Amino acid sequence: MISVEGLKVEFGVKPLFVDASFVVNDRDRIALVGKNGAGKSTMLKILCGQQKATAGTVSIPNDCRIGYLPQVMVLQDDTTVREEAQKAFSDITRMRERLDQMNQQLAERTDYESESYLALIEKYTTEHERYMMMGAENYEAEIERTLMGLGFLRTDFDRPTSEFSGGWRMRIELAKILLQKPDVLLLDEPTNHLDIESIQWLEQFLAQSSSAVVLVSHDRAFINNVSNRTLEISCGRVIDYKVKYNEYVVLRKERREQQLRAYENQQKEVADMKAFIERFRYQATKAVQVQQKIKQLEKVVPIEIDEVDNSAMHLKFPPCLRSGDYPVICDEVRKDYGSHTVFDHVSLTIKRGEKVAFVGKNGEGKSTLVKCIMGEIPFTGELKIGYNIQIGYFAQNQAQLLDESLTVFQTIDNVAKGEIRLRINDILGAFMFGGEESDKKVKVLSGGERSRLAMIRLLLEPVNLLILDEPTNHLDMPSKDVLKEAIKAFDGTAIIVSHDREFLDGLVTKVYEFGGGRVREHLGGIYDFLRRKQISELNELGKETNSFPVGNNQFPTEKQRVSYRETDSREPDDSQPAISKALSYAEHKEQQKRLKRAEKAVKESESKIEKMEQRLKELDELLMNPENASDMELVTEYTSIKKSLDDEVERWERLSEELESITVN
Repeated sequence: MISVEGLKVEFGVKPLFVDASFVVNDRDRIALVGKNGAGKSTMLKILCGQQKATAGTVSIPNDCRIGYLPQVMVLQDDTTVREEAQKAFSDITRMRERLDQMNQQLAERTDYESESYLALIEKYTTEHERYMMMGAENYEAEIERTLMGLGFLRTDFDRPTSEFSGGWRMRIELAKILLQKPDVLLLDEPTNHLDIESIQWLEQFLAQSSSAVVLVSHDRAFINNVSNRTLEISCGRVIDYKVKYNEYVVLRKERREQQLRAYENQQKEVADMKAFIERFRYQATKAVQVQQKIKQLEKVVPIEIDEVDNSAMHLKFPPCLRSGDYPVICDEVRKDYGSHTVFDHVSLTIKRGEKVAFVGKNGEGKSTLVKCIMGEIPFTGELKIGYNIQIGYFAQNQAQLLDESLTVFQTIDNVAKGEIRLRINDILGAFMFGGEESDKKVKVLSGGERSRLAMIRLLLEPVNLLILDEPTNHLDMPSKDVLKEAIKAFDGTAIIVSHDREFLDGLVTKVYEFGGGRVREHLGGIYDFLRRKQISELNELGKETNSFPVGNNQFPTEKQRVSYRETDSREPDDSQPAISKALSYAEHKEQQKRLKRAEKAVKESESKIEKMEQRLKELDELLMNPENASDMELVTEYTSIKKSLDDEVERWERLSEELESITVN
């Protein structure tokens, strides 16, 4: 599909990569990996024709359609979300306009027997068949499925794009590219502004897509779930591994070990031959053998060993002052924007030394609560910041706020104070900005390099409460590992807002889930949390518990629901005072009516849950069939029912609480 031969790219004296050759085939899922600054984004720009290589050729068939998602994009501000997404179907729109014109002509003309009229009918028929084959009648439904899969609500469809943040605009652009169904998808860090659920939806979409995919991502779980091939850019070379990312990591290590062993054996043979030649060079009886050894030595081709890029960020947070036992305490915190309630009844306590994660869909209030903790926005309720707390804050857009006209050194020099200014070069060197790198302008830095530079600013002052809002965006995998280890070793408290599952794994011991205006606490790591969510999504509820606590995130089984209802809404026994003893006759009658209504609502909710659970089971069985694996209608129905089931379970919990309160009172 796309053939690359002898590609070379130079910026200044040192080439970015040389002699790169590979082919992108149909249905390839290629992960393009390498350190920040290795040339991954540059390679994607060359493949889509936005940038020219210094040397080499890129061959693309004329009928090959390429969809490219860059890290940074510009969207128009005069359209709605739906209108922007409809641009993906501009060909269909123009075709429909032509069909409408031809249809009008056919209705107005009366020369039914003329050749031109018959030719118009034939042209209309052919065009209409093409129109139907392109699935033109269903494109509105496709737009809705894709936008909702990426996290948009139906109420967002007619909102202007100017009302959305950069992250949500990136989702709009991603939706347009996916809807175009190009032959090759080039995606540059598509997960940077997606929440976990949207990432999982995108994984599923790409796995079922017929397009070839070349993607750059620093989300290890995402690229491993999507890729079936890995291209590594390292030390100016491009190495092709025909396996997914996790297998590539193993193969790369094995390949280098084999090369080292072969190189060592070859060096030993060469040393033996040289020793033989030197020992018997002047003995006439060994002259023939010496000449043979010399010829063998001349024919030896040195075994090459893959270079390893060992440059890495060395990150260590400075020692911090001891804070109070409870750095953050929230009690009934609420935040409204106009008539919209972002969250309510938020009560949580974060202890000193804890590492916790804030997760949930975008727009559910993660960054908003962070801003409340920072004191940047007003709120209602009580929020206490502990004694002797010093906060270090890394925002999502921190890297974009850097002054592009400054150099790397000037950027840090402007914020450094006191003795720290004497150690700027040492700090920059630890973050891989040593030597000439420190004289680079910020405007020429890649996204990952900007993130590293923004992270340096965070380290200039010792803090004991780290608040990191999407800190891994644009960081490569080695740098993410270094940051993860540094946070683990940090002796203060950390709040991490992130969608990166691998980064959070083994780092946090508590997860706060934001959703539906509520914040729920989950003890354990991120995969403990995801495992519970996964069970509910796949309807694997064979493991029953003795009780179903209101507010947890697993769906109750029928047995649990009945047990819960019988336990909490049973009639009072002889040892308990009857309701009527404390109430007048009229009050008692009204109480009984409320009780019956509440019981009826709970039963109706349970009935709905049972029907949806049954349908999910049926869809699960259908999707397990390979023939239905690419049926997006089934996938969409499954996703829609799953969301409705989530909402209904929350409603059931609420109704059960109301029923309990009526019974108790």
